[in-house]
Amino acid sequence: MAWQKFRNFINTRWGFFTLICTLFWIKTILVYLIDFNLGVSSAYQLLILLINPIATTLLLSGISLYTKRTLPFYITAVLIYIANTALLLFNVIYYREFTDFMTMNVIFGYSAVSQGLSTSSLSLLKPADIIIVIDVILVLLGLVTRFIKLDPRPLRTREAAAVSSLAIMLFFFNLTLGEIDRPQLLVRTFDRNYLVKYLGIDAFTVYDGLKTARTNQARSKASSANLNQIIDFTQQNYAQPDTKKFGIAKGKNVIIIHLESFQQFLINYKLNDKEVTPFLNSLYNDKSTYSFANFFNQVGQGKTSDAENMLETSTYGLPQGSLFSALGTDNTFEGAPAILNQTQGYSTAVFHGNKGSFWNRDNVYKNLGYQYFFDASYYNTDANNLTEYGLKDKLLFHDSVKYLERLQQPFYAKFITVSNHFPFELDEQNTSFDKADTSDNSVNNYFVTAHYLDQAVEEFFNYLKKSGLYDNSVIVLYGDHYGISDSRNLKLAPLLNKSADTWNSFDDMQMQRVPFMIHIPGVTDGGVQTQYGGEIDVLPTLLHLLGINSQSYLQFGTDLFSPQHKQVVAFRNGDYTSPDVSVIGNKIYDNNSGQEITHPSAKLQKEVKANQEYTAHALSLSDSLNNKNLLRFYVPNGFTPVDPKNYDYKNDFAAITQIQSILQRKSTSLWSKNDNHTTIDDYKSDAPELKTTDKNDKSVAQTESKASSTPTSTGNKTQQ
Repeated sequence: MAWQKFRNFINTRWGFFTLICTLFWIKTILVYLIDFNLGVSSAYQLLILLINPIATTLLLSGISLYTKRTLPFYITAVLIYIANTALLLFNVIYYREFTDFMTMNVIFGYSAVSQGLSTSSLSLLKPADIIIVIDVILVLLGLVTRFIKLDPRPLRTREAAAVSSLAIMLFFFNLTLGEIDRPQLLVRTFDRNYLVKYLGIDAFTVYDGLKTARTNQARSKASSANLNQIIDFTQQNYAQPDTKKFGIAKGKNVIIIHLESFQQFLINYKLNDKEVTPFLNSLYNDKSTYSFANFFNQVGQGKTSDAENMLETSTYGLPQGSLFSALGTDNTFEGAPAILNQTQGYSTAVFHGNKGSFWNRDNVYKNLGYQYFFDASYYNTDANNLTEYGLKDKLLFHDSVKYLERLQQPFYAKFITVSNHFPFELDEQNTSFDKADTSDNSVNNYFVTAHYLDQAVEEFFNYLKKSGLYDNSVIVLYGDHYGISDSRNLKLAPLLNKSADTWNSFDDMQMQRVPFMIHIPGVTDGGVQTQYGGEIDVLPTLLHLLGINSQSYLQFGTDLFSPQHKQVVAFRNGDYTSPDVSVIGNKIYDNNSGQEITHPSAKLQKEVKANQEYTAHALSLSDSLNNKNLLRFYVPNGFTPVDPKNYDYKNDFAAITQIQSILQRKSTSLWSKNDNHTTIDDYKSDAPELKTTDKNDKSVAQTESKASSTPTSTGNKTQQ
């Protein structure tokens, strides 16, 4: 009897509406409790959590109630239901990788990211995720099999309006409960966990959309007057270069090696008594290397692209989404490639074995002033040569030689590795290191792919030495961001001689350290540096080593070697760390003991407040600079704004060979210095693909044929 009553009820429009709203509420609560770490710490917060999906679910699904015709009503209701489910599922996947929620900038920039992704998102799915979609499948089956019959009787408009009104009232009731527990909830949005915990996924997404629209509006109304505060801040915090180090690398090639997902704890680390990264360890401890023990990644949701942005421009990434994806197509930059080209005649190039559209790089690099971008289209991308995110690292370095040797010197060249990327999978033929033994396969494999990356870098260094590039180059190596996410640190803890039971947010912050090494052959006063710094500080540090004063540029970082360097490392969420203390939310931790300081002295309170204000101010000004595209109003003396129309990455090999032909005896490329012969034979690699699917000689022949038959305009790519 009860079953028949239930069927009769869901065969009405009210019943169907109630069914889908109830099912969505149930699975949302399950996701909150199982997948999201929302920090529910009281019965009151749990009550709010249970309430928060109701209002938005009623409001969104209630749109269908205004539809009078039968089929359109059910189609509208089901489509809203599916869309809401998709948003929930995508947030679950995104949260597992980023420990954060999808913003509008992430959603709108997704196409730029997704083109570089393949099956990594599938690796983040779990069997339990079936609870997110099973109800949708059952509802659709019910409709198709007519278990759920269509009700032709329309609801009156005032009934639909009553549901909408109830939803709005419930939302404000929900908001009030949230404000009681967390005052200024919608103002202090530094932590998106709070918004989801108190208001729900849908409300957060709408709120974020409104903020994004407001930012776009502010951008259209921006003027040069908005720059005054930024100029004052950067000038007040400018750090004079160390006179002993200023210009010590002037005129040398700069080679940037982007160590994907590589964390500092790997340096000098042994797993089962074996060094994971023996070559990088030797480099880190070399007296020709300035190595930084307290260097932190400062990325936000843009991860790798955020790291690149800070490295190239010394401005922070966005609080939401990726600056590269959201703003990079149109923004004006004063980046390292353009600065080095215009001040010291550097040619500039990026080598990356993934699609140029990944993170919108094919547009951003033009605005940064990169003359050449050798993406996946310039490499042999046979399936056997690829990992999850592009060309295997050993092949990237090996197969880039044919392009690197043609660049006019001095050059600024960046290599973006990908093999040490989540989910850290590597085929058996390239595996030469035993994985760890934890219950998390990603943690286990992390050491295997890190070892492979170490081997790839060593092979590249050997080539640099044999070819003659080494002695005239500065090699910068840096980890872009964490590899093991906070959600997996508990599995990693025992391998670091830590207890998962006592692991806390302070330990998570310490894991944000990444390697930063500046290797300058011939230097003998290197060694491990202990000053605190982050990715925001790389550009001014590098410019000063090359003999270029950074003061005329708007940069938020400072020279790590300067006595005036401010050792406050700001994180994208507003937390910071410094030599003595780390501040996480409202908690202060002593860096030596790792213990929370529950009763800070008046002096420490004053210091923390000042550093928090500095951190918040720096992030806010950087956001204003980028969101409003303010650099279009600021042109430093001697700097010419980059015109992206001058760059076209379709025929870069043809362009660099044509420049050699134009310069002839004046050409400074390694190829020319080597009597117009290749140095590929100087590269020794044990990559098994070089004997099977990756025939580099054939690739070179094809590329040369393409170059000779394809006319190109060198534009401003000619050495200046």
